[in-house]
Amino acid sequence: MPSAEFEEKAKAVSNLKTRPDDDALLKLYGLYKQATVGDNNTDKPGMFDLKGKYKWQAWKDLEGTSQEDAEQQYIAFATELIEKDN
Repeated sequence: MPSAEFEEKAKAVSNLKTRPDDDALLKLYGLYKQATVGDNNTDKPGMFDLKGKYKWQAWKDLEGTSQEDAEQQYIAFATELIEKDN
């Protein structure tokens, strides 16, 4: 179960004044999914679903990372983005 700090950072990131770039958003997505679900065991989206494929790959790249490690990486990266936004 995600920590209160993790939930707090996820909420803060969704309320940033400046939208992070696509690479940062993909990193956040992958770390969030790995922290909350674990390894990606879903089917890869079809070739015409580019956004879905990028998101799927961002999560798949973290395969083998523990949920706890992913949560800590998410918190650190989110904190970095939040500090830049202020």
